[in-house]
Amino acid sequence: MAERIEQRLEDRVPELEQLERVGLFSHTEIRAILRKASALEYKIQRRALRKEDFINYIQYDINLLELIKKRRARIGYSFKKEEIEHSILHRVHSLFNRATGKWKDDVQLWLSHVAFCKQWNAKHQLSKVFSTMLAIHSNKPALWIMAAKWEMETRLSSESARHLFLRALRFHPECPKLYQEYFRMELMHAEKQRKEKKAFEKAKMDLGEFNYSEEILNGEMARIVYRDATQKIKGVEFQLAMLSIAKLFDFTQDLQKEILENLQASYADDPLTWDHMARRELDLGSLQPTEHTTKQRKVAEMARREERCCAVFDEAVAALPTEDMWKCYVTFCLERYKRKTNSEELKQKRLERTLSVFNKAHESNLLPEALYKQWLQLLLESSLSEKAVEVAEAATRRFSTSVDMWQMRLQVLIQLKREDVTQCFEEAIKHVKSKGTLALWTLWVEWSEGTNSKEDTEALYQRSLRATTPAESVTMKEMYLDWTYRSGGYKKVKKVFTSLCENRPFSLDFFRKMIQIEKEQESCKMLHLREYYERALREFGSTDTDLWLDYVKEELSHPQGKPENCGSIHWRAMKMLQGDLVENFVSKYTLLQTGHL
Repeated sequence: MAERIEQRLEDRVPELEQLERVGLFSHTEIRAILRKASALEYKIQRRALRKEDFINYIQYDINLLELIKKRRARIGYSFKKEEIEHSILHRVHSLFNRATGKWKDDVQLWLSHVAFCKQWNAKHQLSKVFSTMLAIHSNKPALWIMAAKWEMETRLSSESARHLFLRALRFHPECPKLYQEYFRMELMHAEKQRKEKKAFEKAKMDLGEFNYSEEILNGEMARIVYRDATQKIKGVEFQLAMLSIAKLFDFTQDLQKEILENLQASYADDPLTWDHMARRELDLGSLQPTEHTTKQRKVAEMARREERCCAVFDEAVAALPTEDMWKCYVTFCLERYKRKTNSEELKQKRLERTLSVFNKAHESNLLPEALYKQWLQLLLESSLSEKAVEVAEAATRRFSTSVDMWQMRLQVLIQLKREDVTQCFEEAIKHVKSKGTLALWTLWVEWSEGTNSKEDTEALYQRSLRATTPAESVTMKEMYLDWTYRSGGYKKVKKVFTSLCENRPFSLDFFRKMIQIEKEQESCKMLHLREYYERALREFGSTDTDLWLDYVKEELSHPQGKPENCGSIHWRAMKMLQGDLVENFVSKYTLLQTGHL
């Protein structure tokens, strides 16, 4: 092993000598590089190889390359690259090859090698890396796409890119992303050839020696890819994705028409098809000439386009009366309403249209639950408070077991300061199952704190503890304790804490809150703090090291504390804590004793 390492270090000598001779590095720096290289070499020549050692060695050489690049720029020296950089690059590639050969499944390692090749423009090496990587990771479509894109965009080889896509599709015959990228590549190739032909014609060159097929120029290869893809992959989303790619190229009108016809023929009952056809009216309108038009005419034109879109949507909800279809319609209206415009008339028209569509969907009982909240926000913003109350009530009738719907209705009533808030809370609790009502109870008590008397709020807190599930009651206990201290003071909160401790479960924050309250008192008593810590440790002493350490700190720092108790606390902690927590506690306790914590 030592001989091999010595040989590899000797191989470095020519490049290091050149670095020193041309003045890029000093003699001292060269010796430091040699020492570091020696240490790194020993690590990668051991029997038990570690991936981290290879990564560190590669990173060191990459950093060295970057440093050489900066120093060359600083002194303006650009010679001897063959003897210096090329030697280091060859070594980095060799290290990457060894690492990826050893840890073949590590995709990130392969991608790091790819990134390095791209950074240093090692095209020949990168081609080999892609070839080896794809042989091992042929089950990952993203890697095939990456390789094909590189062939197309960097090496400008559409033939190689096509070959890679065809190979990839043999492994993944039903991968939508592969077909989409292959489709895009064929269109890019057609566009490139069209530009080349146009440039030659402009230069009045003889095109006889160039073979420009009219079919390829018109995107026939892409059409073949599309037709093959639609045989294997079904779904409107895929069709729309292919259409959006085709729209990026200005020579694909016939292809776009074919995709649209297939879309309407095969997926006429899909909301996404109708959604696309309706939104398409916006783009169709934009094809009309708009030069030398006034702002008023532009606004009128936009309003007409939106009306055409809504006409298609109206037809859609009549032909396909489903929640998803109404959701598409409402979403479109909301998007248009949120678009900025300086025309108050257009903004008002959009608002009226949106509210009208919301209302129609609601009357059809087909407005999705999630959209009611947006409708209410729009009504409140438009100062239509009575309508908002009416809609909120209707929403809770339709979705009577939904916590979100009741919460939304209650927030509207609270915001509008209505008198029937308590009645609505009672109704909500009656309809919704006890599990999951925490959001309603927290909203109720928070409202009560600012509205009702202390007695009513306290009664509500106690009722919430009985009504919620044990897990949810933990949060209510914390809120109850905090409110009691704010409204009733120390004596009151101490009584409430004692009564709450009779019923499990608890949270650690519940006890920490009480400890904090005690510490805020002028006559803070260690006796009380011990009681709270002991109660907390009975519940969480086996899982929380910080609780034990805080107890020790309290005994050491409090005027009434007993430092002699620390040994006993330490012994108990060692007995109660589980697994790795013991080691964690010991290290922290040692730091505490030495004054470092």
